[in-house]
Amino acid sequence: MKHTATLTVTSLLSVLFLSFHLADDISRGMEPGTLSNFPGVLILAVWLYGTLVLAERRSGYVIMLLGSLLGSGIPVFHMMGAGVARIAKSGGGLFFVWTLLALGATAIVSLILSAYGLWRLRGSRPR
Repeated sequence: MKHTATLTVTSLLSVLFLSFHLADDISRGMEPGTLSNFPGVLILAVWLYGTLVLAERRSGYVIMLLGSLLGSGIPVFHMMGAGVARIAKSGGGLFFVWTLLALGATAIVSLILSAYGLWRLRGSRPR
């Protein structure tokens, strides 16, 4: 599979898993279901736009790199807290933990591929 197609797929999956995670946080009461979550929706929208519209452009790679960096940090922050073990034992805990793991894996792959895409663009610049 082509590097850019793989990046698009992993980035889209990361957006999907992050939206599942945000919805799960709201449904469990870990986040309020208010307008305070709108910045998260904006982040998802910008990340989606960078993935679908700005693919193979420097700005698209930068957006995907930053989104992937954010997405790969979320499982780390959740796993550092003691609440994950409690949530894992609750109803729907498997889905919560699975989305954290899937988000981490796809975001890390997206991070690597977007960094590679930026590196490749740097080398193809006319002199």
